[in-house]
Amino acid sequence: MIYSSELIKGTLKTIVLKLLEDNNRMYGYEITQKVKELTFDKIQITEGALYPTLHVLEEDGLVTTELEYNGKRARKYYTLSPEGKNKTKERVSELADFMNTMKFLLDIKTQNA
Repeated sequence: MIYSSELIKGTLKTIVLKLLEDNNRMYGYEITQKVKELTFDKIQITEGALYPTLHVLEEDGLVTTELEYNGKRARKYYTLSPEGKNKTKERVSELADFMNTMKFLLDIKTQNA
């Protein structure tokens, strides 16, 4: 089962921030592949969703970018800023609390996936 884009949309910033916290520095395609790998293909982030999210995180000062050239190819790497590191902890905590609230609200018993 692949999760709907509606579910992913509300958590994408948190997913990206947490991945950058865990991996230090990543480029866009690497982020999409890591998410697929870690979720066993249940979450598939499109470029059309990822890059606008990365741009917003950059505009908000939560990530910094570095352009690296490999021959003629340029690759943009994203890294958490100091503010991004603090915000990541807040966002992950908020999402965890939200998930617990949703379990309670929907009366979902803990299940093994």
